[in-house]
Amino acid sequence: MAYLIKGAHVVDPQVGLDDVCDVLVEGKTIVEVAKDIEAAEGVEVIDGTGKYLVPGLVDMHVHFRDPGFEYKETIASGSRAAAHGGFTDVATMPNTDPVTDNGANIRYQIDRARKAGLIHIRPMGALTRGEKGESLAEIGDMVMEGASAFSDDGHGVQSAGMMKTCMGYVSQFDRVVCAHCEVESLTKNGVINSGRAATRLGMFGWPAFGEELEIYRDIELCRMTGCALHICHISTAKGLEMVKAAKAEGLPVTCEVTPHHLFLCDEDIDETYNTNLKMNPPLRKASDAAALRQGIVDGSIDCVVTDHAPHAVHEKDCEWEIAFFGTIGLETSLPLMLTNMVSTGEMSWNRLVEVMAVNPRQLLRCKPVKIEAGSQADLTLIDPKKQIEVTEGYFESKSKNSAFLGQTLTGVATDVLMAGKRTLADCVVAG
Repeated sequence: MAYLIKGAHVVDPQVGLDDVCDVLVEGKTIVEVAKDIEAAEGVEVIDGTGKYLVPGLVDMHVHFRDPGFEYKETIASGSRAAAHGGFTDVATMPNTDPVTDNGANIRYQIDRARKAGLIHIRPMGALTRGEKGESLAEIGDMVMEGASAFSDDGHGVQSAGMMKTCMGYVSQFDRVVCAHCEVESLTKNGVINSGRAATRLGMFGWPAFGEELEIYRDIELCRMTGCALHICHISTAKGLEMVKAAKAEGLPVTCEVTPHHLFLCDEDIDETYNTNLKMNPPLRKASDAAALRQGIVDGSIDCVVTDHAPHAVHEKDCEWEIAFFGTIGLETSLPLMLTNMVSTGEMSWNRLVEVMAVNPRQLLRCKPVKIEAGSQADLTLIDPKKQIEVTEGYFESKSKNSAFLGQTLTGVATDVLMAGKRTLADCVVAG
């Protein structure tokens, strides 16, 4: 199939493009980027007037729960949610059942994604067998099958010695270690950020130090091993300062942030005990959120991710203390960034593309996608003025546990091409 995207404002900082032009796609490839391209016979025209065209969005931190927890999400339903949110690529976390700690489990996810045919899935492998933190997982086998990076996401590697071994081994394969930073002896029983909100609501606190101490530890291990280190879902200003210092020193350290840590804080948790606001790491202070927003603008933070964490109704509709951690996010991430940062002028379109398309591909060791002739046609078309109401009916995800239910957001992906296949057309997911 051939497509001609007409009159869109094309933004791609990789090629210095920030202008209105046309993009012609044939098969899986972009064949021409120019002004006023004529539509040949048999070419389907997509009207991009008033819209922005960017390289396909990438979320390098999602939980699709497949295999093992398909009642929450499957690779098929997660793929639909990702396409609906404007994404062409996602990296899935390994805390499935069984844990994704060998090549066969990597291959399972890639094969299921190809069957769904909506997005590219870039599975992450576990660092340790069963994510138990005791022995190395089959790192080399997983690399051979297509693992994009490695993490024991969900709780992190508690032993410094084991983490050193993991990083030393992963460094041999040109892959990144993605660290869930949490010292469990400090966060045990914690269900909300330690501070005023925890005291007001009478709940066990989860200190920021429990995250910051492991960030410090893993940066030092990065220095020892030379392994590229990526800090997952950073949530505190002090943690970000440590990452900035490591970057200034020239260490291969990067980090990511979620929309819920950018735009919510612990004071948003009130006497209604809305469990959709229960996160890991927890929502921090308003001053932390402000520091993270500054970090995403000034380049200190490398990526925006969702930590898309679907859960069934009964896992959230219960007492706060026993409710599961996490929120879904694939379908609200782009609208939240557009509404709260781009439309306000706080963030440029070029910076948005860097943190949601360019940098994640680099960290996952994927081939760059550029809006130029010869590049693979992974593209996202965005209407910056279209409003959406965040309701349960809006979601393609199997689960509905969104922290942003009830909000009205402005700006949304309307069309997605994944390897030249139109997986989202006028906000409707293919199939």
